[in-house]
Amino acid sequence: MAAFSCSLGRAFAAVSKPKHSLPSQINDRSSFISPSSQVPLKQSIIFRKTRSISPKTTKISCNLEASASSTSAKTFHGLCYVVGDNIDTDQIIPAEYLTLVPSNPDEYEKLGSYALIGLPSTYTTRFIEPNQMKTKYSIVIGGDNFGCGSSREHAPVALGAAGAVAVVAESYARIFFRNSVATGEIYPLESEVRICEECKTGDTVTIVLAESKLINHTTGKEYKLKPIGDAGPVIDAGGIFAYARKTGMIPSQAA
Repeated sequence: MAAFSCSLGRAFAAVSKPKHSLPSQINDRSSFISPSSQVPLKQSIIFRKTRSISPKTTKISCNLEASASSTSAKTFHGLCYVVGDNIDTDQIIPAEYLTLVPSNPDEYEKLGSYALIGLPSTYTTRFIEPNQMKTKYSIVIGGDNFGCGSSREHAPVALGAAGAVAVVAESYARIFFRNSVATGEIYPLESEVRICEECKTGDTVTIVLAESKLINHTTGKEYKLKPIGDAGPVIDAGGIFAYARKTGMIPSQAA
């Protein structure tokens, strides 16, 4: 299991943007090319090249295709919360709250109540109102380098626990994007323009994954998003290990 976890970690480390997604057995690749280094990422246990088609491979491929179809059909609708550039993990969830254990349901909910509490006082509208456990803003819109800072997985987990379903940013810190997909907590979507300068907190927006677009119903404007790609089905499943079990890459817990 340790080797498998390490392999998955290296696979996600190669993902820096939504358009560069995890390799899949459908593509029949023996290695994954990092978009930044162009160095093959070898020894990925679950994504080895298969020279012959077996019933198990066919089953996995069908599961992958079904998952991709499910992702493309998703639509998110709600109020947006707008932040600027370089929102780091200390602002998303300060270190003092990292003692909370997300696997504990009560602590998971409490962790969410502190999401984005580290934002400076210039943000007069808070992501979560006082004495509330959940946010009314289901979509976060950010600028450049969202999620920079430490590698804490608590950052996307806190956003998801608070009730957010997606972040739309101009760009992401690689580790935050990877953790978002690995935990399955939120969809880290990338915009093609600086939406954060054209939307305001409280605007009503809709994200249509099938069309890779965001609609701001308050202003009437539409924005093109970059496709989430193969990362979408992983998030749908609830994270990388749940996805691996769902597609038959590793045994299910029931088995």
